[in-house]
Amino acid sequence: MSPLDGVAIAAAGLVAGSINAVVGSGSLITFPTLLAVGYPPVLANVTNCVGMWPGSVSSSVGYRRELTGQRGRVMRLMPASVIGGLTGAALLLALPGAFGDVVPGLILLAVLLVLIQPRMAARRARLGRVAEHPGPVLHTGTFLTAVYGGYFGAAQGVILLALLGITLDDDLQRLNAVKNVVIAVVNALAAFYFMALSDVAWLAVPILYVSSVVGGQLGSHYGRRISPDVLRMLIALIGTAVAVKLLVD
Repeated sequence: MSPLDGVAIAAAGLVAGSINAVVGSGSLITFPTLLAVGYPPVLANVTNCVGMWPGSVSSSVGYRRELTGQRGRVMRLMPASVIGGLTGAALLLALPGAFGDVVPGLILLAVLLVLIQPRMAARRARLGRVAEHPGPVLHTGTFLTAVYGGYFGAAQGVILLALLGITLDDDLQRLNAVKNVVIAVVNALAAFYFMALSDVAWLAVPILYVSSVVGGQLGSHYGRRISPDVLRMLIALIGTAVAVKLLVD
């Protein structure tokens, strides 16, 4: 790795860590960067996961204020997150390239769900229904999203936040905090799985560690100040851009 390659990876990790804290999809910055500096696809994907999971933890710490009172909610989602993350990591090593055709459609569906979430919440309120705890739909969706996250993870946050938004009645920033914790768990489990069973480009890992942690703090510091409506539109714009990029590639 040349010094210029190291700078490029550090810059990508910083930006991706910031984006992941607010929305998700930072892997679409770091993964292509690792490819560009010469790593083959599976090695780049594994290294990206191993190098970026501390950034997810950093984002969760940055949103700790919004996590107040949500411990029970988070713990209920842990079984689906743990099993799904490990399943996705195992699938990556066994079946690389399996999800490429369906991912753009999933992301666009998630964008649609994020946009219609306020209307769905308002309808539930008119009917006197308030959803505060995860139900079967959210548990199943969290598991499937975690499988995808352990496998690749680009826009994992967009999909998960959409699921949280349409199944739980709460402020979007508080749901974003839950999203960050779930993704931190999924990414950490997948990373340790890869470290135990796969090759990793270790020269790139510490660069991503540091830059993604700094990016996670920056993203959470500024992202948690964004209004729910602006955050919703930001999610829609980034999610749509991610889906288009994947379709074009």
